[in-house]
Amino acid sequence: MTVSNQYETVKLHKEGKVARLKLSRPESLNSLNAQLMRDLLNALKEVKNDPSISLLVITGEGKGFSSGGDIKSMLTLSGEDQFSGIMDTISELVMTLYTMPKVVLTGIHGAAAGLGFSLALASDYILCEEDSKLAMNFIGIALIPDGGSHFLLQERLGTHKAKRMIWNGKVFEGQEALMKGLVDEAIPSGKLEDGIQRYIKQCMASPTKAMLKTKEIYVSLNKEKLQTALDLEKEGQWLMRQTEDHREGIQSFVEKRRPNFKGQ
Repeated sequence: MTVSNQYETVKLHKEGKVARLKLSRPESLNSLNAQLMRDLLNALKEVKNDPSISLLVITGEGKGFSSGGDIKSMLTLSGEDQFSGIMDTISELVMTLYTMPKVVLTGIHGAAAGLGFSLALASDYILCEEDSKLAMNFIGIALIPDGGSHFLLQERLGTHKAKRMIWNGKVFEGQEALMKGLVDEAIPSGKLEDGIQRYIKQCMASPTKAMLKTKEIYVSLNKEKLQTALDLEKEGQWLMRQTEDHREGIQSFVEKRRPNFKGQ
């Protein structure tokens, strides 16, 4: 087994044809701040450029997969240039993951929300525990999803159902997420590693070169659509951050109360 120690907020292990990548900010439910995004992006590039790897498994350390973007760190962003830099990192992160020339499995326990859920949606196979909490909950602070989620949800649900999910901001547990098509497998709570090992065994016994050629074709068909979504989300997020509703959403989040939106 090869262990990479060069990252502060992710853990990367390689063994044979399998790479295991773990988000590691457990004290904040693996919320994605600038450091975690950079570490994750660099670790993904390392895996991408390693010809010995066929399968990448992504999980989260601690009580959940990822609670999404780190709202507290986002509040410290000053001006459009800083915001633009963060959004460009998110775009590169999602595009690198979506176009990864490996089979990508995301294993979810606990929360997978907002940008954290977007990252899972960019993988090839999502496995979650039955008591997981999955949400695209940007609407709660009067924002739109980022991380390519408009495209990624449309791929899984179709436009109408994707729009409803984004507007409702509903939290889905594992079995309901499976029934909706948001995930590919829901397993009993506490059994995530068993499910991951089963998938690894299945994948390693499959003709992965043929699998990855199919993935390459779909990536070629959809890459421009994903990039368009990322560009439009960047523009839309900046506009939504200037609204009164967003300011109220953030204030209510900080004060732990229900927001009073006015459509402004």
